[in-house]
Amino acid sequence: MLSRSALRAAQPLKRNLLSRAYATEPAKSGSSNTLLYGLGAAGVAGAGYYFFSSSSKGAVAAAKAKDAVSGPPKKAFTGGDQGFISLLLKDVENINHNTKKFIFALPEDDQVSGMAVASALLTKYQYEGQKPVVRPYTPTSDEDTKGLIELVVKKYPNGPMSTHIHDMKPGQRLDFKGPLPKYAWTPNKHEHIALIAGGTGITPMYQLCRAIFKNPEDKTKVTLIFGNVTEEDILLKHEFEQLENTYPQRFRAFYVLDKAPKEWVGNKGFITKELLKTVLPEPKSENIKVFVCGPPGLYKAISGNKVSPTDQGELSGILQELGYSKDQVYKF
Repeated sequence: MLSRSALRAAQPLKRNLLSRAYATEPAKSGSSNTLLYGLGAAGVAGAGYYFFSSSSKGAVAAAKAKDAVSGPPKKAFTGGDQGFISLLLKDVENINHNTKKFIFALPEDDQVSGMAVASALLTKYQYEGQKPVVRPYTPTSDEDTKGLIELVVKKYPNGPMSTHIHDMKPGQRLDFKGPLPKYAWTPNKHEHIALIAGGTGITPMYQLCRAIFKNPEDKTKVTLIFGNVTEEDILLKHEFEQLENTYPQRFRAFYVLDKAPKEWVGNKGFITKELLKTVLPEPKSENIKVFVCGPPGLYKAISGNKVSPTDQGELSGILQELGYSKDQVYKF
């Protein structure tokens, strides 16, 4: 199965849409792809790939050896009828003008969250005499991290939960419940996945990427299309740049800005049909999946909205126009 992608320059965020060939595909006679990606992999990412792949294998082996002796780590969230758990806010980090990272302590230092890939947590708070406010969030911390979880939360003007969390101070508590199962991922479940995200809809996409690229047995190719208002709004940018530099043959990222600066050489405006037609794996490909997550306007334009958490609804929008089937698309 061949994927459609784009020939990009050396900088991860400065890509020109010129080609659809991955570096793992056979080189065509006279093609410049071989030179570009050969130099990129060897000169830019070769050492990084060796380091990260070797580290991943070592970490996996060490974790298996430890589990064999002491058993798997305890899970803070077990789902079912467990109910809500109150977590202490340990620290807050500013990311940009309207987004912060919140670090919550798990009940025990040696616990992991218990999150599966892909899944989310339900947050809840309630002021006296008012109805409870609940909102799902996908942690950005690794599922194997012990003692804490991290949430990246963007404050929305009319968002009661995001406003409440942004007003929290270290030492205060928030109720959590989960995990809420989403799309069950297993290594190599699909040959190629595409992630179409807007704003904080990037967090479940990052959860998928992290699981794929930390597992040396998972060879899935990933294409990310990420829309934002300004360059400052691109969340987890550093983490995605690291993936691009470490796995240039398997991970591609395309950024779209509504209010782009003059020097911006990426895509401008909104995520368009023309862009998706160029960079997504073809709908006739046998084993692909397209994931969508973002604000209501993005769903409406790209895939159509979900009916409920358990009903994906019909496929519409750009993906339907491009020939993708309902089974090839998952809406977070």
